[in-house]
Parts: sequence; C-alpha cells; structure tokens
Amino acid sequence: MSAAAAVPRPEGSLEEQILTGLDEEQRQVATSLAGPLCVLAGAGTGKTRAITHRIAYGVHTGVYQPQRVLAVTFTARAAAEMRTRLRDLGVGGVQARTFHAAALRQLQFFWPQAVGGPLPGLLDHKANVIAEAARRLRLTTDRAAIRDLAAEIEWAKVSMLTPESYVRRAAGRAAPAGYDQTTVARLYQAYEDVKTDRNIIDFEDVLLITVGILQEDAKVAAAVRDQYRHFVVDEYQDVSPLQQRMLDLWLGDRDELCVVGDASQTIYSFTGATSRHLLEFTKRFPGADVVKLVRDYRSTPQVVQLANSLLAARTRQPSRGGDSWPTPLELIAQRPAGPEPSFTECADDEAEAAQVATRIRGLLDDGVAAAQIAVLFRTNGQSQAYEQALASAGIGYQLRGGERFFQRREVRDAILQLRASSRAAGTEPVPQLVRDVLANLGYTREAPQAGGAVRERWESLAALVGLADELDAARGSAAGGVFTMLDFVAELDERAAAQHAPTVQGVTLASLHSAKGLEWDAVFLVGLSEGLMPISFADTDEAVDEERRLLYVGITRARQHLALSWSLARTPGGRANRKPSRFLDGLRPASSSSVRSVSGQRPARRKQAAPAVCRVCGTLLGSGAERKVGRCHNCPPTYEESTFEALREWRKDTASSASMPAFVIFTDATLVAIAEARPQSLPELSKLAGVGPAKLERYGEDVLRILAAN
Repeated sequence: MSAAAAVPRPEGSLEEQILTGLDEEQRQVATSLAGPLCVLAGAGTGKTRAITHRIAYGVHTGVYQPQRVLAVTFTARAAAEMRTRLRDLGVGGVQARTFHAAALRQLQFFWPQAVGGPLPGLLDHKANVIAEAARRLRLTTDRAAIRDLAAEIEWAKVSMLTPESYVRRAAGRAAPAGYDQTTVARLYQAYEDVKTDRNIIDFEDVLLITVGILQEDAKVAAAVRDQYRHFVVDEYQDVSPLQQRMLDLWLGDRDELCVVGDASQTIYSFTGATSRHLLEFTKRFPGADVVKLVRDYRSTPQVVQLANSLLAARTRQPSRGGDSWPTPLELIAQRPAGPEPSFTECADDEAEAAQVATRIRGLLDDGVAAAQIAVLFRTNGQSQAYEQALASAGIGYQLRGGERFFQRREVRDAILQLRASSRAAGTEPVPQLVRDVLANLGYTREAPQAGGAVRERWESLAALVGLADELDAARGSAAGGVFTMLDFVAELDERAAAQHAPTVQGVTLASLHSAKGLEWDAVFLVGLSEGLMPISFADTDEAVDEERRLLYVGITRARQHLALSWSLARTPGGRANRKPSRFLDGLRPASSSSVRSVSGQRPARRKQAAPAVCRVCGTLLGSGAERKVGRCHNCPPTYEESTFEALREWRKDTASSASMPAFVIFTDATLVAIAEARPQSLPELSKLAGVGPAKLERYGEDVLRILAAN
C-alpha cells in the first residue's frame, strides 16, 4: 500500500469516526487514497459504504478536494444514493453522477467554445426516429421490431461502431427483428440522417460527442483534467467500450482511479457492457492495490450458500483460447442463520402464481412489510399472472418500471403543497409538518381498507411521510443536526430530478435485470424452467453463463426468505413438457449435480412418468383436472358428499378470513382429489396434485382434521 494511503489522526477525531464500523477490508479501501485501486466486491458486502467512506476520509484528511472528486455509477438512483451518503458524511461538494449525466454536463459547458452555436436537442426515445428511418428505406416495422432495432443501434454506438463498421463486428450476433446485418447498417445510417435533419442527438451521442471533443480539443481536455483529479467508478463490470474511452480521456496519463465491481454480476452484455476492463485492471495498472470484499452483510448463510453453490457449479468446455471463466468471489455470510431456501414445482403458471400469493400472504401475516417482498422473473411478460394473483388475494403491489413515482399526480400535488408550507414553516419537527400538510391530500395514519386508486394514492403519500422520518433521523436533531422543511423540499426536488423514489409499500414485481442493486427481506424467484432460465435464445456458453449470473443476482437480492419455483405447463390442463432450469441441478433436493457445460450437454432426462389413467375405468386421462382427481369425467365420483362439502366450507371460511379467493387455497379439483383419496397423514396428503410444500405446511393439519371428523 502506498505511503500516502493512510493519514493518521488522533483517536476520536472526525476522520477516525468515519472509519468506525468498517470491517478490515472496508477500512483498507477507505484508507487507500493514492494511486490505482481495484475493489472486487461481492453482493451484499458493503461496497457503497466502503467507497463513500473512502471519499469522505480523503476529504476530511485533506488528501482530496471535494470539488475535484468525480464518482461515477450507472443509474440515477445509485448516483442519488451515493450523493445522499456523501452528504451525510459531511462531503456534499463531491460530484456523484452517471456516465451520461457527467458527460452531458461537460458537453453543455464546452459545446459553445468547442463547436459553437446552441447544443442540439436531446432525444428521449428512439422509437419515432427509427420508425421514420424505416419508412425512408421502405421497411415494414412494428413496435417489437422498433424496440429490437433501437437496442441494436445502442449496442453498436456504445461499442463505437459506425454504420460502415457495424456489419463486420456484428457477424454472429442474433438478427434483430429478423433483419440481416446489412439492412440494420442501412437503417442505422438512416437513423443518423433523420437525427441530423431534426438537429437532435441521442444519449449515446452525448458520450460520443464528448469523447470526440476531448480527443480533438487539447484545451477542453486539460480543463476537465484540471477540474477532476480523483475518480471512483462503481459497477465497473458494466462499463462499455465507449464509457471506458471517456474514462481514459478524463484520466489522461494519471492513475488516480478507484474501480469497484464484481464479474459475477455482469448481466448487461447485450447493451455492450463487459467485465474485461475490471478483470484486466491490474494488467493496465501493474502497481494497483486490490482489495476483495467478501463478507456478506445482506443475506443469511442459507442464501449465501445457495449463491456460492450456483457459481461453483459453473464449468466451461475448453475453448479455442483455452481460457476459463474467472474464479468467482466466494461470499462469507455475516448474518445469523435463517430459513432454508424453498424449491417448489407447480402444475402450471396459474398454480405457481397462486402459491406465491399464498406464501406472500403468510409473510405479511407474520409481520414482513409488503415493501420488503419481491417477485422476480426473467421477462416482463411473466408479470401478468402475478399481478392477477396478488390482486385476487387483496395484496397491494408495485410494478417496477411502471409509472415513475415523481410523475404521479398525488406526488406532484404533495410537493407543491410542501413547498408552499416550507416558506412559513415554524419550529415544529419536519415529520409532523409533513403529516399535517399531506393530511389535506388524503394521508391518514392507517392505510385505507379500499384498494385500487385510493390505496395507491395513500401509498404514495405514505412514502413521502416515511422519507421525512428517515431524513429527519439521519440529519435532524437526533443526529445532532438541523433539518428543516426547506431542506426536505430541496431533497425532494433533487430526488425528482434523479428519479430517486422513496420506498412505496406494496410487493415489488420486477424483472431480474431491473432488480440489480436492490434488496428485500423476502424474494420469490419464479418461472425457473428451461427456456426462461436460461432464456431460449441463449445458445452459446457465454450467453448461458450470463443467464447463470442473472440468477445469481436474483438470489443475492434476498436477505432472509428465498423461494424458487417453476411450473410444468403454461396453462391449467396444458401439456406438462417443461423442465426445471438446469441451474437448479445439484441445488434443489433430489436433483443431479452432474452438469457438464453451461450451455452444452444437459443432465440425463428424468424417467418419463407413465401415462395417467382413470382409476375407475382405466382410460387415459386428458385434462389437468382429470389427472388431478385421478379419474375421467365420465366416471362417477367416489367421495362422500358430506366430506366434500365440509372441505368446501372450511376453504370458504379460510379464504374469507384471509381476504383471498377460495381457489388460491385449493381448487375444486384438488378438494375432490382430497375427498376421494382421504389421506391419513401429511406424507400421504403431500402426494396429491395441487398440494405443494407451502400449502401442506399451512393447511395440512386442518385438512386431516376435517377428514377425520367426516
């Protein structure tokens, strides 16, 4: 470590207080202030804490000037969180931005002197421009095709490819929207022509133009390098070639760079991201310090073990270069033990969604907050079944990626009212003032019983109240500071600009990609069947390994409760031709661990079950309902009517008390199967279709009691 890395200070000083609470490796990061530093940080290991304390320690020891430090990350939310933490550590002057935000700020400042004239308008969405480019080429496109073409053009631009160089580099890539590379290159050029005609630029242009100016104008480059002397890059495994080029130009010939990342969380290669820069950092900077953060403070040992096992099972067939996957960081759990992750196989998607809703209701009854529960899936199209199941069960939810929080009407109205009241705010504590103001808009201490728009409105206002409580605790009198209504309104304005929304009550429904950087007490990973995880179009070792990393990211979002599930058929009664994800082999109970290649040879198929036949007449059973009860619809039922009615009455009462639809507990077909089979024990009951582990645990004893009494 460099001699300038740590500056000793008297015990109990502000600088020493900044280091208090950091573990040994985090403290090493925080006190390594000079020269290149590579932090390999596993999920849940406190990387943001380490790097923000590093910046704060550097500023308070006089090694850094806050205005000359630039911290860069990949989402506006992450940048806003970093700014908040830095402000709480007393170094609010440090710039924390996304790559795009930092580049746009520089472009707006230097455009007049480097180019002249007004800066072109910024294009928010590519769809209309791509549609116009397609019309110019007489190409037929729909919304899905335009979306795929936009993603391909973005990939080409962040890979620093022109329409001319695209064809060569895109060889072997999947054809977007079914178009060959030559056609895509023509469309790419037409898209650029339309932008020129309209005098607009897109987000990728912001980086490309800024890079161009820094390369061509020595004065501009010198000004930027004089402004920023120290750089921190978070999520470094996700940098694209274009972002890396910009970082190189910011640095010049200096090496005051700290990068933080985890190659096992590289999940955005389809956008041009690559972990190569992280993995080769010490080749570029041979004298760089390397610190590994492996103490996981987020998840229980059971969750951590599953995550480690998932990556440990990864192998790769010898390639032309003879290389292998980089050795993943092995996390070491720091939390107390928790429940074992559960694995649930369901008959169909509807049954899978219903069992998830039932288990979520159980967590809510046990005191887990709805905002601390998430259902994560591979594709956004999977969300509908879970939206319906949660709505039927009377459970509120929020769809991540839906309407932005600060664009909601009630939130805009609330901020206007809070801003007006801040001008005349007295000495009353901010949290109480916020409650008083928002009461005029419908906020109450207790959540309304109604659902729909009324409940959503209340949840938005409650999120603002919760944020006021949180900020007052961090910056108000309890923290030895002063936090005013003006401060709160300023925070809201800053968060609105960065789309840094507060926590909204309600179960989160999100894709695995959008869950990156977030965490919850309970996580349900759903749809884990072949074709969805890994996705069907992942047809190379590299693509399937990224799918494995995506599942790893999903697992490591869970603090305590983790449930993994899959279904055998898409629709009730449909053909049960799905198989559990190969990634679960060796992880779920009674599964083989003999996976060879991440994308190649699969484990031997399970022995196919014999065709289901009616136990009365022996004919083949066709529908799912017939297979569930074990007889065809032509044969008479063999249960006692009183037994069936007793089960139905129990189901009705149970559903009513839990405020959920009756079918969520057991379907009619399952009740018939129970009444006819009359199981005498929990193991016998568990063998019936429709009675999974969660339902067995929750309702098994009640069912056996009813059967014994009837």
